[in-house]
This record gives sequence, C-alpha cells and structure tokens, in this order.
Amino acid sequence: MVYNYTAIGDSLTTGFGAMPGNGFVPVYRRMSEISLRTFVAYTNLGINGLTTAELEKLVSYNPLFRQSLREADLITISIGGNDLIHAAKAGGQSNSPSSVYQNALKESRRHFAGIMGQIYQAKAGAGKPYIIRIVGLYNPYPRVEEASGWVRQFNRQMAQYNSKVCGFADIYGAFAGHERELLSIDHLHPNGKGYRVIADRLQSIGYGSLSPN
Repeated sequence: MVYNYTAIGDSLTTGFGAMPGNGFVPVYRRMSEISLRTFVAYTNLGINGLTTAELEKLVSYNPLFRQSLREADLITISIGGNDLIHAAKAGGQSNSPSSVYQNALKESRRHFAGIMGQIYQAKAGAGKPYIIRIVGLYNPYPRVEEASGWVRQFNRQMAQYNSKVCGFADIYGAFAGHERELLSIDHLHPNGKGYRVIADRLQSIGYGSLSPN
C-alpha cells in the first residue's frame, strides 16, 4: 500500500530557511514512512508568503489543489504566519494596534474556517481513512505584546478543529524563549532544528485511522 501525503500552506511548508530536505514536510514524511511501515508519496504545494485568504482561494478553485487534497491520505496545513506579519507591520503604523490585530484575527479565522470547509468538502465520500494535521504558529516577534496575544488566539482557533480526523500540533511553547536556537538568520523562519521540532510535534500526535494494526 502507498499513502499519499499533501502539504499545503506557506513558507513553513516550503521549508524556507533550511537546507533542502530539512523542512518539516520531508522530515515528517520520512517519519510517517517508518510509523506507517509503507511508502509515502508526497506533494508539496507550499507557497512562500501565502495568507489564509489566498490559501482559501486555492483550495476552493485551483484544480491541482482540489485533486491533490481529494487523493490525499495525509494532509498538513501551515498557514497564518503571513497574516500575523501583515498585522504587525500595519499595527506598527497605527494609533490603535490592538484593533488592527483583532481585525486581522477575525479575518484569518473566517478564511481558515473556509479552508477547512473546502478540505472536508473535497474529502466527502472519500471512502477511505484520512487524517489532517494543522501546524500551530510560533511568535517571531516575541518582544511585541500584541503579536504574542494574536498567536495564542490564532492557535486556540485552530485547536478547535481537533477531532478523530484532525490533529493540532502546538509548537508555540517549544519556540518561545528558544527563537535564537530554532530560527534561521532572518529571525522569521525556522532553521533545520526548528523544522525538526515541528515534525516531532506532528509525529507525536500519531496517525489515527492510518496506523497499521
């Protein structure tokens, strides 16, 4: 048996900031092959700079995304970091940064709900087990109080999708206070060690209905 793994999301999904093969997607894929004891074919549809609004459009209308999600046994999603970056930039130029962050949070929640709805729609009548794994956010702006609050709230929103099919990988605590060690030289993206932390958290959730007996 061969399992199909589809990874969708932003630069975390592309593995930006790490050497080729050291992003969380290829590392997690290798872990999944060991755990599932079978070959795992994967499609990486990550796009640098992607926001929740843009990913919602892709999963709704892009034929490649739709087909890949339909055929996937294992799906990972990393999204929301660029929404935070845009909010941080806008908040720094605003007289009311908290309202900027709250508006961004509200919009991202709406778009993320749309993303999940489209995935479930694509999987409707799949006729075979599948699992979804959501990668939580860390805070690349630890000195910005509003950013920390934003990330924690965004993570709580994503964690609400936890179910037998869907699992949430909380990485916030692992990165908090360890940014120097786990982020690359741009101080925004994980380095190889940081991506390994993400893959480990995904692995720790297990494989649900895909697990071999």
